[in-house]
This record gives sequence, C-alpha cells and structure tokens, in this order.
Amino acid sequence: MGFTPEQILPHDSYLINLGHPEEEALQKSRDAFLDEMQRCEQLGLVYLNFHPGSHLRKISEDECISRIADSLNWAIAQTDSVIAVIENTAGQGSNLGFSFEQLAAIIDQVEDKSRVGVCIDTCHMFAAGYDIRTQESCAEVFQSFEEIVGFKYLKGMHLNDSKGGLSSNLDRHHSLGQGEIGLEVFRFIMRDDRFRGIPLVLETIDETIWAEEIQMLRFFNAEQT
Repeated sequence: MGFTPEQILPHDSYLINLGHPEEEALQKSRDAFLDEMQRCEQLGLVYLNFHPGSHLRKISEDECISRIADSLNWAIAQTDSVIAVIENTAGQGSNLGFSFEQLAAIIDQVEDKSRVGVCIDTCHMFAAGYDIRTQESCAEVFQSFEEIVGFKYLKGMHLNDSKGGLSSNLDRHHSLGQGEIGLEVFRFIMRDDRFRGIPLVLETIDETIWAEEIQMLRFFNAEQT
C-alpha cells in the first residue's frame, strides 16, 4: 500500500497494565511492553500505541500515574527510538488516562519527552466527558488539549463514533455518524491542519462500510473553507 512507518500506529496487548498495583504483575506487564517496543524497532516502526493502565482500586490515581511513567522510563531506557503513544481512555472501570490532566501528568514524569506521545480516540474522549458534537465545542475541547497537553505530543488518532452518551465512561465504538457524537468532530478534524501528518485510524464496528467512511473523511478534507 506504500505506507511509511510514520503512517502506521500498532497497538500493544490489551492485557498490559503499566500501572498495576502489584509488583509481580507490574513487572510482567513491563516485560511484555518492552517486548512490544523492541518488536516495533525490529520492524522499523516509529510508534507503539498503548492504554496507560489501571489502579484496580488498590492504589491512588497519583500513585498509578507514577507507576505508568516509571514503566515508560524503564522501557524507553532499553530501546532506541520507538515513541510510546498513550491512548486516552473512556474512564471505564479503574482505567486512567481519561482526562487531559492525567495524560499531561504521565508525560510530565517521563524523562525523555521525545519518546512519548498521545493518541486521541474520539469515542473515548466523548465518553470521558468532552463534548465534541459541534464545531464550537470541538474548538473549545481541542484548545483545552493544546493548553494542558500540547499538540506537539499528538502522534495519532482513532476516529470512532460512540454508542454511549456524553460522560457515560462506556468504551463502545460506533460507525461514523451513527452514534451519539455525530459527524461534526470528524469534519473538524479533517479540515484542521493541526491533525495533518499523523495516523488517523478507523476503529468503527461495521467493516462493510469502511470504504464509505474513508471516502466521507476525504470529502470533509476536500471541503476546506
């Protein structure tokens, strides 16, 4: 297909929890994450997307965030180039990384900031309480992202509508325009230069209309004003 490494956003195992409250399980997760990082390097890839971690209601959010950052520092020190890309979560269960502040707190504790980035999932963002249903609200939300995290850390996006409502904390993807978010956020993203040059990945649920969704996104990109 002619894709470059910068256009590819692989995802690590969903079983990895870099903020695990128990030492033995934490080390197993760290070992697995390092293995994924090293595999990406062997393949010549640039990014590794991952869910930050969960406190499992056994440690505080702050302690879990520190464990996640320590896990990243540990893995980064043993690899050369792959950027660890933190995916925002819907806040389901005890998962962290659902707020811009939590993403920024993890990044703040990573020693080599050239090796860390963020992937924004639109379904997760909406389910976590960020209203992105209108052009105006999108402008406000992404301005907040710039102020708290910074677009320099944005390394990719997952474009999904949401089956759950605003602030539902439900990680339930839907096809574009068929869920609770609607289409305006995708029009906003495709027409804003700040989102160019990064992987934009569909994780929608109906593979029979993927081609139509991609064509629609391209149409949004073409209707620049």
